[in-house]
Amino acid sequence: MSDFPPIAHVVLTIKDLEVSRPWYTRLFGSDPVLDENTGPFQHCVWALPGGTLVSLHQFWEPNADEFDERRRGLDHLAFGLPTRAGLEEWAKKLDDMGIEHGKIIDASYGSGMAFRDPDNIQLEFFAPPGT
Repeated sequence: MSDFPPIAHVVLTIKDLEVSRPWYTRLFGSDPVLDENTGPFQHCVWALPGGTLVSLHQFWEPNADEFDERRRGLDHLAFGLPTRAGLEEWAKKLDDMGIEHGKIIDASYGSGMAFRDPDNIQLEFFAPPGT
């Protein structure tokens, strides 16, 4: 059996692309590679280093009564950094962008720093322990 494959893409369902598109463009430091209306939803996709795609979906007919892919939210999405020093660099970058963030939290399993997007979806930068 081969190694488990890496994450290909992550999709976040958001409320308003007009708000989220520029916010994520600033965060990622690049324009989306795809921005199209598929019919049931508009989606915007960024290609991150390492090959992972992050996509934002805005559904035209959201359903908030029960869990489904058209509903906003998840626990959090973490972006990996090789060292804890990278967390400190990103804290400064977020400050420069005017993006509020929490303190760097060190734990036995690694170090992380949380922040939130315009829909209040929690994002995190994470570094492994002992780095």
